[in-house]
Parts: sequence; C-alpha cells; structure tokens
Amino acid sequence: MQHLRSTLDRIDRKGYGAYRDLSGSHDFRSFTLVVDRVQRDPFAPPSLIRVRTKENRFDRDLFANLVRRVAFEDFLTRSVEREIRRVVHGDRGSGGSGRVEIQRASQVVLPRTSMVVEPGYVEARMAVGLPARGRSVDARAARTVLLEELPEVVRRGLIPAPEGGIVVEKARLHVETVEDADHLRGLLSDLGLVAFVAEGAVLPRESGASDRPLESGAIPFRSPEEYRAEVELPNRGVVTGMGVPEGVTLVAGGGFHGKSTLLSALSWGVYDHVPGDGRELVVAREDAVKVRAEDGRSVSGVDISAMIGVLPGGRTTEDFSTPNASGSTSQAANIAEAIEVGTSLLLVDEDTSATNFMIRDERMRELVRREPISPFIDFVRPLHRSLGVSTVVVVGGVGDYLDVADRVILLEEYSPSEATARSREITGKFPPRAPLTDRDVPPPRERTIRASSVDLRRGERQSARGRGLHAIELGRERVDLSYLEQLAEVGQTEAIARIIGEWAAAGGIRGMGELVRGALASVSEKGLDPLGSFQGHPGEMSLPRAQELAAAINRIRPLRAGPRM
Repeated sequence: MQHLRSTLDRIDRKGYGAYRDLSGSHDFRSFTLVVDRVQRDPFAPPSLIRVRTKENRFDRDLFANLVRRVAFEDFLTRSVEREIRRVVHGDRGSGGSGRVEIQRASQVVLPRTSMVVEPGYVEARMAVGLPARGRSVDARAARTVLLEELPEVVRRGLIPAPEGGIVVEKARLHVETVEDADHLRGLLSDLGLVAFVAEGAVLPRESGASDRPLESGAIPFRSPEEYRAEVELPNRGVVTGMGVPEGVTLVAGGGFHGKSTLLSALSWGVYDHVPGDGRELVVAREDAVKVRAEDGRSVSGVDISAMIGVLPGGRTTEDFSTPNASGSTSQAANIAEAIEVGTSLLLVDEDTSATNFMIRDERMRELVRREPISPFIDFVRPLHRSLGVSTVVVVGGVGDYLDVADRVILLEEYSPSEATARSREITGKFPPRAPLTDRDVPPPRERTIRASSVDLRRGERQSARGRGLHAIELGRERVDLSYLEQLAEVGQTEAIARIIGEWAAAGGIRGMGELVRGALASVSEKGLDPLGSFQGHPGEMSLPRAQELAAAINRIRPLRAGPRM
C-alpha cells in the first residue's frame, strides 16, 4: 500500500499515461490488488483490476460442488456490487474518473467470470476509472478510490462477519435456493414433466423494462388440483406445485389474465433465480426454447420442409435460405433450428406468432388451394409423437387448438384451473372448421456451416465483441439478437461473440450441433476465462446456453450453411 501511495504521489499531475506505473501486484495485507490493464485515457474503457483475499474464511460447504460454487460466486458478485454502490462515490473528474464496477448480475444465477472462489482465496474482477483532471493524473482522488474505498468494498463485500460484512446465513440461503432449483429441474424428465411452478410463486414482473418481481398487487400462484405435484428437495424438503406434463399443453384465457406472464415465467425457468425473485422454484427443461415470428431475419440452409412445402417456382425448402424471411418462414426456421440443437420443449405465444403459420380455417383452405404452409396446428401433436418435443402454446382467440391439446389450463385473473373436460365438451359442440392431419414428422436435416463465411476483419485487426444485450459485432458485421428472449444478461452476449470469434478464426467446416456442443464442452472443461482477451482479466462474461449460441450463429447474415453430405 505504501509503495502504491508513493507511486501515486510521484505521478500526480503528469500525463494520464503515467498511470501505467501502477501495473502489477500490490500487497494490502488482507488482500492483493492486481492492476491488469491501465486505460489509455479517462474516456477509454476503464482499467481492469483484481482483488484476491489472502485466505478464504468461508465454510467450504458453501462451494462444495459445482452448483454450490456457481451460486456462491453469484452471491459474492452481488455483494461486491451492492457495496460499491454504498461505498464508492463515483465521478471525480473527466471521463469515467472514480467509477468502480463489477459485472452486473441479472435476476438469474449464472457461471460468470466476475468472481473466483477457491479453497485458499476469493478473487473479484473489477473495472476502475482511474481519476483524471482533464487528461492528467489526479493522485488525490486515486488515493481515495484505491486506498480507502476499495479496501472497504473488499472488507464488506468479500469477508465474512464479524471481521467483514458478509452474513453467512444469507449466503447459505442463496446457495441452497439455487441448489434446490437445479435439483428440481433434474427431476422433471423422470417425472414425465416439462415444467414445474411452485405454490406461492410470484410470476408478474415489475414492468416491461424490469425483471424484478411485482411487489404490490401480485397474486401468488396456486396450482389446479389436477396438476398438483409433490417433490422433495435437498434443502427445502417437500414442495408442491403445478407439474406440466409432456405433450401438448394449451394455456387459454382472456386478455390481461396472465397467459403470457405464465409462459414468460416458464421460458425463464431454464435458469436458477435469486432468493426473493418469486420464481425460485419455477423451472423448465434446460433446453426449452421460446419461438416466435421474426420478420426480416436471415435464414441459411435450414430444412423447413416439414412445415413449409415447395415454394412457387419449384423452390425446395429442404435447404431454405433467404436474407429477408417472412413471419411464417422465420417461425418455421426458428423451430427447425431449435430442434437441430436438441430442444425438448417449445414455448409458443399466439400474440408473437405468424397467423398463417398457426392456423388456416376451412374457408381460407377452400379459397387458397396452393398453400405451401402446413399450419402449426397440424404439426404440434406429431412433433411430440415423432420427435419427443413437447409444446406449451398460449392462445386467446384460436379455439381450433382445443382439438390438438392433451390438456387445457384456463387462466382467469391470474388464477389457473383445469379446463380439459370443458374443452372436450366444446369441441363436441363446435366441430373443427378444417380437417386436422395426423402424420409423422421427420427431424430437420443436419447442416454444416463454413467458418470462412464469417469475416472478423475490422481495419487491420480482427474483432468479435458484444454490443449490449441484443447485438454482437463480428468484424464490420452487426448481428441483431433482439428476438432472443431468453438471453439473460450482457455477459452471455459477450461470451457468445468470443466463442463465435474463436470458431471463425480457427476456420473449417463443422456441423451446427457439433460446433455448439464442442464449444460449450470446452467451456465446461476449461471455464470461461480462456475466452478473455490477451490483455486484462475476462471479468465480463456469463455462460450462454447452446440454444442462444446457435441462434446467434444462425442470424449472421453472410453465414453459409447447407445440409450435411
């Protein structure tokens, strides 16, 4: 600390580049500060630092296995973020002077590079805006940040009480909550379920711009008796809730009665949630994909022939490509691509689907004889019978789906009830307006993709980086991920960009499934750190799912893909 203080005194008021003298390791007695990278000026991306405690004083039971370790690292990341907000005063000069940041966590728990917990130490990866007056060093403000505020953040955010500020009981609750959710998700297949919603869960969110729970007026979830299931969890014990069986589940109800809210909760059930989120024990199959229409997206070499037949001019759809997909072709491609990487559960909302993809009534069948689209209503049951892919579909205006549903859940004022028997009476009273087909569905043909179709060049260098939550840049190509509704946080987008960058730089031709599985297997073995840049720590990444990684690759407009030969 004394050496750091004297260095700051020596470089005070010098040009901003003098901060490079801080690079390296600094002993703070109870922890070590490592300055990995110094920003070139106060307006550039912040400097990268790590703080590593000299010992790990936490009970090893908190990180005894992989699930617990991820949960505990998540807890400590949030702890440090909270203490930064409390302790660090922020802006102190030009540019980002005085800011201290750690990777911002969402409502879900993910493996991240922001925190490392080992038996002998705890390490937090952070970013610091080194203070400046204009473009010169402001040593006085830097001393406050590095020698006063940062040690207090470490004490309060990384050290257990009584010496520090971590309440171990809260950490244990966090870890056990995540462990229970992960265990519950692992039970679904053996129970013949695709999802589970615990009694008392709070599904509504604070707003369309916030994923936090609605605090006032939210109605706790109550399961219909017919779907009530009981499970035993390692920490919480016996829990009851609604089990959603395999097959075709129809969620019906009027507008603003909670249909889309339930479907959204199921889509986020692929992740574990923090205590207090309301959805801690709302889980779905880990490979579940929410699919929708996506007008204008590019499609490369996808087999959509099971849903859309030969197009005008005799164009086949076994190897379908377009730079500007319609609502129906985009939704068909989204389904085929999800099946290609191994989903067992599709989540479909009528509100975000293409009407002509979802249904064709008898009158339109009579008028339009040459229609290549086989509506999803004809496809949804064979999809489960032939490929084992279940579907939860939300409808409010298309009663024909009552004919193909294995079960119907009716939502009225956010309260679900069993409505299958009533729906059978209705379908007997009002027969289908169009004949339903019952056919086998082959899996889409596997594709290979060419790394050479992705150009990472940007001037004299190669670049692959995330741009916020819903975009990545590959060289000069910007890839729009706006419709990937199950992307949880910016760190996932950054990791996706870097995985794609590594693949493109390596070159070659690989199958889509092979590429995605291989990349995530490597991450599972080595961790996310190797994806980091050569300079500085990789403290801004989170683990993506195979489904979002594949979806991002599929949206690269220059991508060249075709059937595996």
